[in-house]
Amino acid sequence: MGFAEYESYDALGLADLVAKGAVSPLELVDSAIERIEALNPRLNAVIFTDYDGARTRAKAPLPDGPFRGVPFLLKDILGDLAGWPTRNGSRISPPVPMPFTATLVQRFLAGGLIPIGKTNVPEFGVVATTESKLYGPACNPWNPAHSTGGSSGGSGAAVASGMVPVAHANDGGGSIRIPASCNGLVGLKPTRGRNPLGSLLGDVMGGLAAEHIVSRSVRDTAAMLDVTAGAEPGDPYAAPPAPPSWRRAAEAPCPKLRIAFARAAPGGRALDPQAVAAAEHAAKLCESLGHHVEEASPPVDNDAMVPAFMAIWSSGAAMQIDGIAMMTGQTPGPDNLEGLTRGLYAMGKAISAPQL
Repeated sequence: MGFAEYESYDALGLADLVAKGAVSPLELVDSAIERIEALNPRLNAVIFTDYDGARTRAKAPLPDGPFRGVPFLLKDILGDLAGWPTRNGSRISPPVPMPFTATLVQRFLAGGLIPIGKTNVPEFGVVATTESKLYGPACNPWNPAHSTGGSSGGSGAAVASGMVPVAHANDGGGSIRIPASCNGLVGLKPTRGRNPLGSLLGDVMGGLAAEHIVSRSVRDTAAMLDVTAGAEPGDPYAAPPAPPSWRRAAEAPCPKLRIAFARAAPGGRALDPQAVAAAEHAAKLCESLGHHVEEASPPVDNDAMVPAFMAIWSSGAAMQIDGIAMMTGQTPGPDNLEGLTRGLYAMGKAISAPQL
């Protein structure tokens, strides 16, 4: 398969080529490796690779899932695969192999995906840009001087540049949606409880964190939910009932919808004119497709929402950091945490249970 030909397919398209015998999983893995090696020195999207392991998986019998043989990247937050390190973009997390594979990653594997490596993240995913002291900045493939967004910024850059057609991502305060916007991708944050967080965790930040992917096609994003969605034993809550197939639901004719759009942020804060223009363009497109579109915003008390969000965000970060510090015998401080993370850690330690 040619270099440019690999990039022209989405994940389901590549899997269809494998199913037809037009290309082998090993050829796809080698194409992905070739692109990572060519592009990553400029983009810094991938921070860990296991090419030998990926080639070994590609040569072995693979599960007969909808993504069989497709190369894939895991995010360095919650993307736990046995034998690979998970460092959360932080110096406080040692580069030791994980002893287990997360439930979500098990489902990725069952869907036929072949992990090649891990993607760049900000420290503990606490900011909307991807530039940690541990890994350095990820660069936007459309313009390397621009941000990839965060915290799934490495995944966003990897998919947008064509290294892989889909990549693992997760979202607490925008970490799927922001990189999707910055890199021109499809970014869906599933509802709380739709995808599992186990087996190490049942809840992250009061349900704010959700697992999924970034992709280049709506059908890949929908089909991946068919592979991964569903509760696991011990989950603290479950999502509402799902359709028989997310992919079939996405491909079915869409009824007329009532759609609201906004020209200002919650609380009335003005947005960048380019962001407003993009929202207006999307609204006009939806209207041209026959939907009812109007400008409207839900009533949001921004003065109450921001402190509540920060209480959950900072205490969640403190919980994660304390857990790693306890397991590794370290004391959180300037030698192993960045300044902003230390500030959030201190804020989180001061939050009491009644505040949550």
